[in-house]
Amino acid sequence: MNYLPLSRLFLPAFFIASLVTQAAITQASDESLDAIISNHWDWVLEQYPEYRREYGDMSGNQSWTDLSADVLKERNADTQAFIADLSRIDPSSLSPTAQLNQRMLKTALQEEVESYENGLHLIALNMRSGPQHRYTMVERLPMATETDYIDWLARLEKLPEQLSQYQALLEEGADRQRTQARIIIERIPKQLDALIVEKPQESPFWGVFETLPNSISPSRAEELQAQAADIIENKLIPAYAQFKAFIEETYLPNSRAHPGIGSLPGGKEVYAMLARHFTTTNMTPEEIHNVGLAEVARIRGEMIEVIEEVGFDGDINAFNDFLRSDPQFYYETAEELLEGYQAVSKRLDPQLVKLFGQLPRMPYGVRPIAPELAPDTTTAFYMRPALDGSRPGWYYVNLYKPEVRPKYEIEVLSVHESVPGHHLQIALAQEIEGLPEFRRNSSVTAFIEGWGLYSERLGYDMGLYEDPYSRYGQLIYDMWRAVRLVVDTGIHYFGWSRQEAIDYFKDNAAKTEADIINEIDRYIGWPGQALAYKIGQLKMLELRALAEQELGERFDIRAFHDELLGVGAIPLDALEVRMTRWIEQEKRKL
Repeated sequence: MNYLPLSRLFLPAFFIASLVTQAAITQASDESLDAIISNHWDWVLEQYPEYRREYGDMSGNQSWTDLSADVLKERNADTQAFIADLSRIDPSSLSPTAQLNQRMLKTALQEEVESYENGLHLIALNMRSGPQHRYTMVERLPMATETDYIDWLARLEKLPEQLSQYQALLEEGADRQRTQARIIIERIPKQLDALIVEKPQESPFWGVFETLPNSISPSRAEELQAQAADIIENKLIPAYAQFKAFIEETYLPNSRAHPGIGSLPGGKEVYAMLARHFTTTNMTPEEIHNVGLAEVARIRGEMIEVIEEVGFDGDINAFNDFLRSDPQFYYETAEELLEGYQAVSKRLDPQLVKLFGQLPRMPYGVRPIAPELAPDTTTAFYMRPALDGSRPGWYYVNLYKPEVRPKYEIEVLSVHESVPGHHLQIALAQEIEGLPEFRRNSSVTAFIEGWGLYSERLGYDMGLYEDPYSRYGQLIYDMWRAVRLVVDTGIHYFGWSRQEAIDYFKDNAAKTEADIINEIDRYIGWPGQALAYKIGQLKMLELRALAEQELGERFDIRAFHDELLGVGAIPLDALEVRMTRWIEQEKRKL
């Protein structure tokens, strides 16, 4: 039996009462906060009908998010009201978990308001995001029943209205000097051309109607196909043709000539805000730029070591040119490239038990990126599972021009996008019990992408990168993210031209020119997002090094990773607090 000291047994009655009162206050405050969080989540599902499907709720399947100016104004006012509600709760009256919930939601809402007031919602599309890609929405839908098809047809009928809303936003953006870069908008008409076809059956929207499920009778299937053909031909094609005319004749001439958002009025301040948002730090663009320069120099040194190991006669630029051009590093066909990705993915899963005690239940698969999207997007991306478990995670790979997609990148790219990278982290977060929904689906980019980049290093722990070219591939990807810090801040804060950014990228990384151009244009169209990867990775590597130093032989990589991923994606300073506390707890066990 354990005995308490007498001083603990005979606490004064008033002190006991104060403890009870404080506990009651904390519980009441936590409950009040939970009510606000719950109300906000209900509002989110009301405002964004597409998201309900993730929870098995089909009530929004005939609707798109309303992007009209009046609704956006109301949405901003509602967001400010939620901030006021959150601010009325004293953080000191909350439990530690509730304090983090309050802080994360309040910060996210404050950044939404700041973004709206700076007019960022008016920069409403880029080459990877916008109404020209609405046909890809169907990949998130089950499309298994007649109701699924009826809902999708209803949604397609409403798409011209959303195109009008996009046009209104872009027009206001031109009036308020909040426009996308011209180099990005020049890509949009070609994307729209894929939707402006002579026959409905040539449209990307038709694909899902080509073969309907057996659960739908042949006669009813013909009726649905006829409705789809009518909507595509008489509503979607004319609406997209009109939208293209607006883009080419009105918006493109008024888009910003310089690639950087810093060239707009107040643009440097806006970019500094985006840097804080995406990195969850108070680092300035200058500080981030300098971190990038230091990382480029460090990684370059490691690359030279590999070049010397393989006995290549030439400098790093010559070696990179060799990698870009030698046929031995490339598959000849898209089919072979896809098989290469699938083969690597099958090798990853068995290695995870070495590094993690907790693994996700939800599976993932490998899919090609849609051909209409592939020329203008990056090498790969990940789509998270449906929250109701009805859809697995998907690792999408770009098969466009296999002759520019090297074999030595497949391992490092796969660990980033699938496991132990995005799929493992995001699926685990979705399966954590007791978290509010906004935390289960947290989009803290510095954590999510930082983990993806950190996972690339885990390839060594998993027995990957045994070939020197694969090791160089890992360094290419690490260099790629270091270069991002330099070129993103260079373009948007220091006024670099697009060509300056491309040249810097080519001088320091062996990515193919096609990939480099797409990457630079991605950074131009999405300011600040590229900063999150390397900043997040460096913090996670710093925390692992600290744990290894403090715990020595008792360091358990499985326990470290389980703790790091144990509460989902959180800001980097909160992660540091969590992991240093865990290290101290582990030290007390020694």
